Amino acid sequence: MEYRKLRVIISGGGTGGHIFPAISIANSLKEANPDTEILFVGAEGKMEMEKVPAAGYEITGLPIVGLQRRFTLKNIINDLKVPFKLLASSRKAKKVLREFKPQIAVGVGGYASGPLLKAAQKMGIPTLLQEQNGFAGLTNKLLGSKADCICVAYEGMERFFPKDKIVMTGNPIRSDIVPATVEMVQEGIDFYKLNPGMDHIFIVGGSLGSGTLNNAMRKWIEDGCPGGENTEILWQCGKYYKSGVDAFMKEMEAKGMNLDKIHYTDFIGRMDLAYAVADVVISRSGASTVSELCAAGKAAIFVPSPNVAEDHQTHNAMALVNKDAAVLVKDDVAKEKLLPQALALIKDDQAIQTLERNISALALRDAGKAIVDQIYKVLDR
Repeated sequence: MEYRKLRVIISGGGTGGHIFPAISIANSLKEANPDTEILFVGAEGKMEMEKVPAAGYEITGLPIVGLQRRFTLKNIINDLKVPFKLLASSRKAKKVLREFKPQIAVGVGGYASGPLLKAAQKMGIPTLLQEQNGFAGLTNKLLGSKADCICVAYEGMERFFPKDKIVMTGNPIRSDIVPATVEMVQEGIDFYKLNPGMDHIFIVGGSLGSGTLNNAMRKWIEDGCPGGENTEILWQCGKYYKSGVDAFMKEMEAKGMNLDKIHYTDFIGRMDLAYAVADVVISRSGASTVSELCAAGKAAIFVPSPNVAEDHQTHNAMALVNKDAAVLVKDDVAKEKLLPQALALIKDDQAIQTLERNISALALRDAGKAIVDQIYKVLDR
């Protein structure tokens, strides 16, 4: 395939689950042809307005906001503004398209992709959607019937999209997430100052952290860390919760507890090495995380967040659980059951080997390149 220079708009965002795949697609487009011109379109005030420029790309924002479902005065005021913000966003989207003149518009889900891709479709500009989750988001579902191609990461997506437009590509992830080598494990042990003679659990709650995962850890520590005699824990508690965890750990140490085997931090700088050293990973089940764990081939316990639209994290996790490729612990029982289950699993070598083998078989590698190939195929029709 000839990767000629293109002009591409990539639109969407709101969460890291949309933004980082979008940046990976942009990086893959640049790898295919460094002269390709890319413009991102996001939502004003959302995290993409910071993360995209940090990755080296230009972005413009639409004044779009989403409907808030919780009944508060602030949310009522927000929702009254939605129709006006939508109209303003649609006008700005048309202006952006006329000025940038893209050959194709790529939507990754989130507020901004709705008005931008709808305007592109009306103007006859080809569109490609990338759906990260096992349960399609509302924006992508609304755009799907008129999209030229829909790239997905899970089977059964014909429930949401026209079957003849679906292409299984997987989710684009960071290129450094690969099955661990002996050298990577040793580097990870040194980097995180771990004991190579112990088992290791990696708990990751995302950049802001997870209250549920943190509360499960706190409960287990308060109970005296039962069953953890030969286990070290690498615990990413998140920026939002770090000060509270600091105070808690000081309180536990003041009570005479030895917490040397618990290594906690608000941020994981080398995710590749954290995965490499882990015998078991405990995590939420956002689409990007699930794809990374498949690529790393790790035994995983998922605790789906109940606070996401359409309960899509449960759908993501169950796609693996149903293939004996992961374990699921429900959010409402995690405080009591999560750590005991993880510690039981880490002692069961056969169960870990089964999970690792099955999750590795689900890895879709080079998803970024596969999506780029679909972009060119759409334009060559």
